[in-house]
Amino acid sequence: MRRGFLLSLVLVVLSGLVPFAGTAAAAPAVCPDAVVPPPPVDTSEQPPPGVAAPAPLPVPKAAVGGARMGECGVVHPSGAAVPPGTTAASWLVQDLDTGEVLAAKNPHARQRPASLIKTLLALVVIRELKPEQIIVPTVEDASQECTCVGLVAGGRYTVDLLLHGLLMHSGNDVAHAFATALGGVPATERKMNDLAAELGATDTRAATPSGLDGPGMSASAYDMSLIFNYAMKQPEFAASIATRAVQIPAQPGKPAFSIVNDNKLLGTYPGFLGGKTGFTDDARHTYVGAAEQNGRRVAVVLMRAENRPTPVVNQAKALLDYGFALARTNASPVGHLVSPAAPEVTADGAASDSGVADAGVAVEKDPFGVTGWILTLVVAVIIVAGFVIGHHRKKRQGPQAS
Repeated sequence: MRRGFLLSLVLVVLSGLVPFAGTAAAAPAVCPDAVVPPPPVDTSEQPPPGVAAPAPLPVPKAAVGGARMGECGVVHPSGAAVPPGTTAASWLVQDLDTGEVLAAKNPHARQRPASLIKTLLALVVIRELKPEQIIVPTVEDASQECTCVGLVAGGRYTVDLLLHGLLMHSGNDVAHAFATALGGVPATERKMNDLAAELGATDTRAATPSGLDGPGMSASAYDMSLIFNYAMKQPEFAASIATRAVQIPAQPGKPAFSIVNDNKLLGTYPGFLGGKTGFTDDARHTYVGAAEQNGRRVAVVLMRAENRPTPVVNQAKALLDYGFALARTNASPVGHLVSPAAPEVTADGAASDSGVADAGVAVEKDPFGVTGWILTLVVAVIIVAGFVIGHHRKKRQGPQAS
């Protein structure tokens, strides 16, 4: 009787474990624009004749930044006030110091960044070029599709001055001049994309240094928040976006002139630290900005927004207000920004590349495997069952003669 019971128990354990071994985790919801941005409205993203369009970026199996970052629509803390309405297809509010995501909408939806991608270019410039280095723009640099600072071909400009022009006035001529100094446009795009991968920005592909639309251009509110968070740790970047005006010195054939920061919240929103605006026909309006109030720093990103019926800067202001309100109540975060991938030093002093575990693409697998643990458990159950059966049999038969 007991033997039959124990054998049944083993079968029940096996029947419960086998489906577990073969069942994959539930697939995340498929949100709008999960793989590629919406279709373009013009021909700016068509590759040159004979060149194939780049394949879409892989989508990580697990949402980068936590499970809620894979949700569709508005994501906010349970019990918290509903975020203000915006025209943006996706947005994200973060605590700039902790990297906590306070609220979001379609955070990993793939959109076009427009000039927000200049943040990534600025980071490459800061890494590779010295602030006092002189750059002499070429004719091609100075004749880019504008918005432009107004560089003169053959003029002489410091990297620091051009960095201000890139971020304050979104100069496409400056972006191209930087690309030339960094080894050319293709090399610069590779460096930008390598850095995006290093930071864990899995939705991002820079197709142009300036943010003008190009084949395969992609980003997300999550990625731009991640990149901006990293950028704000770089003093040169933080100083540039906080500058209200700077003078461009006279060049051959052109007198000196001033450029003014085009971010309208600078000087008008309490504690505003600076940001970046962007627009193309395909990307629509994009925006990133940050502010500090009562010792807390909050940043917002908006993607694919419209200026009507409410200007995008006012929508950003409303999201900043909402973020500070959440910070005051210590509401639970809905996600987090991943840390940049970096070599980790092991106990024996050797370096190992840890990757970005949150991306679901670089998590080390258990070498023993699920199947190994299941078989071990089954064997243990059988051994215990055999011991109990043997003990019961010995007790029933009584003592044995020696």
